[in-house]
Amino acid sequence: MFSDIGQWRMRRAAGEGGFTLIELMIVVAVIAVLAAIAYPNYLKYASRGRRGEAQEALLRLATAQERYYATYNKYAASVTTDLKWSTATLPSGNYVLSIAPLTGSTDTSTGYIATATAQAAQLRDACGNLTLDSRNNKSQSGSATSNGNCW
Repeated sequence: MFSDIGQWRMRRAAGEGGFTLIELMIVVAVIAVLAAIAYPNYLKYASRGRRGEAQEALLRLATAQERYYATYNKYAASVTTDLKWSTATLPSGNYVLSIAPLTGSTDTSTGYIATATAQAAQLRDACGNLTLDSRNNKSQSGSATSNGNCW
């Protein structure tokens, strides 16, 4: 070992310094532990952010349904055919929208349930599929407790 810091500095300046393999392995281990903790949390926050797109789309769909009802005195049965949306898939590709009659009904003339079905990366989201009906009831097919509030 060096007797004083001055000798150590001179040897470092002469090119004999550097990191040892042990020091590098410790840094790699610390980075691996941090990544193991951070990555699952990142996935949760990313899912939560993508979920906002589905919530917004369902609310736009509800508004379009009310306009359709004011014109035709019934709710639309299809996102693309009746409401004339170009596609039922959201731009990110993480959700697909659909419309179904209220439970216990055979048609959408008196009410509907709009569903945003999770696709692609959003399949890992604990909330699952999001639904909004004509009575403004909001729900999800998965658990709301494991990844924040679904609505």
